[in-house]
Amino acid sequence: MIQVNDVGKSYGNLAVLQDVNWTVQEGEWWGIIGPNGSGKSTLLQLISGVEKMTSGDITIKGKDIKGYSRKVLSQMMAVLEQDGLPAMDYPVRDVLEMGRFPFQDWLGRDQVDHADILIEGIMARLELLELSDRSVAELSGGQRQRVALGKVMAQEPQILLLDEPTTFLDIHYQLQFMELVANWRANSGITVIAVLHDLNLAAQFCDKLLVLQEGQIAGMGTPQDILTESRIQDVYEVDPVIVNHPDIEVPQVLLARSKLK
Repeated sequence: MIQVNDVGKSYGNLAVLQDVNWTVQEGEWWGIIGPNGSGKSTLLQLISGVEKMTSGDITIKGKDIKGYSRKVLSQMMAVLEQDGLPAMDYPVRDVLEMGRFPFQDWLGRDQVDHADILIEGIMARLELLELSDRSVAELSGGQRQRVALGKVMAQEPQILLLDEPTTFLDIHYQLQFMELVANWRANSGITVIAVLHDLNLAAQFCDKLLVLQEGQIAGMGTPQDILTESRIQDVYEVDPVIVNHPDIEVPQVLLARSKLK
């Protein structure tokens, strides 16, 4: 579905990404991991079309990304960032309806008949019905991120790009958010690419992991392939202990205290 070919991105003399080659199949959930400044968010921005690559090319469904209009791209792809919604003074239902913008004509009329039913179903699935008339500004961070997820669900994308979506959430809302995405994917077959700092969440939810280090690929494969003590030492410069999750048999990372004085 997505093919990244020899992609590089530079800002002046600073090379942020170099020679990135990567294939994402339809329906997969990839996690992009790596230290700060390794190019993770930049790669996501290139795939979304927000940034232009310095070299190489990206194709989506066999077509060069440069050949898509912004409207067509937004009908196919949705992006959710760290703080998905600011504390805006709009009712929850109105915000979800904003997700239909790529499918509206110049008069604001939706091109499909089922938009109202779609919005209602999403609010029910995300337990937002009781909040539908509440201002987003009145909601907690976890509730706002659910509304942000509802907005991109209303967009009915084929590809979902997540940029550190759980960063500002406590562990309850982190797990809830990832479960909601997992259920959406299971029901729709959507392709998910998520930049994640939490390696344990990445291991539990992602099919495969792409590791970036200093703008280059340092590894790709299943969580079992990638989350090894030696690789984490090399990439993050920490001393990890890897254990298997007792319920789902995926690697989980424990960290030892630094020996630095």
